[in-house]
Amino acid sequence: MPNSSLKWIYLCLLALVWGSSFILIKKALVGLSALQVGSLRTVFAALFLIMIGLRSLKYIKGKQWLWIGISGFFGTFFPAYLFSFAETEIDSAIVSILNSTTPLLSMLVGIIVFEAAFVKKKFIGVIVGLAGTTALIWSGATLNPHQNYWYSLLVILASLFYGFNANIIKRHLQTLPALAITTGNFMVIVLPALVVLASTGFFSEETLSAPNVPLSLLYIGILGVVGTGAALIVFNKLIQISDPVFSTSVTYLVPIVAVGWGILDGEEFTLVQLFSGVIIIMGVLIVNSRKKN
Repeated sequence: MPNSSLKWIYLCLLALVWGSSFILIKKALVGLSALQVGSLRTVFAALFLIMIGLRSLKYIKGKQWLWIGISGFFGTFFPAYLFSFAETEIDSAIVSILNSTTPLLSMLVGIIVFEAAFVKKKFIGVIVGLAGTTALIWSGATLNPHQNYWYSLLVILASLFYGFNANIIKRHLQTLPALAITTGNFMVIVLPALVVLASTGFFSEETLSAPNVPLSLLYIGILGVVGTGAALIVFNKLIQISDPVFSTSVTYLVPIVAVGWGILDGEEFTLVQLFSGVIIIMGVLIVNSRKKN
């Protein structure tokens, strides 16, 4: 299958998986703290990737390990905690919507830091998508005035980290297999995650015997293995066969899936949010449309 078609399959698959990750974080926070959720997400993903990807580490050579480490912290370690803390105050659907700033930030990082070419068409598409995102945020704030929207800055910071990560992979890790990149990421960050997890008292009998912990562990296990480990392999491959802006455009589609889960979980949904979702999809199409000969 040509890359022009395959990248759209990867994009839709990631939207479904990552759109479901926000509700899983919300459910996991019922029995676990934000630090525990962020740490366990990394640990579960690391265990899965070590089992299937340990041999792929042979492809990583010398100085590439430096970029693997930076990619691991920017693309997974820090965002895992930032999203968990954000969802202690903001609805999961709103967090997913705020994450839609990633393509714009990825483009800005590429231009300012990595000297990427400025493409007017892609920039217009990003602005259209962000217009839909703004409308979704506004409607969410109207429905939930009691929520602390200062926590939205944590999501913006996580999105900035994602933007750096996408450009790092495209610039410095392009020749490596996607499985090698992802497995290497988690080999670097799993030990710090375990240190943070131990500092929370997670391994104490009091925590492990709490009534809500087993179900929370199930949710975070699914998130770690499917929503983090397996999904990052697909994402890294998507970056390699497309570009950072296309790859991070998945964050435009993620809120639509997340809002769907929010409705099933009893969250309110309005026609304004539906219309905003349509605008977001239009932004993705503009960003990725090609001029015909």
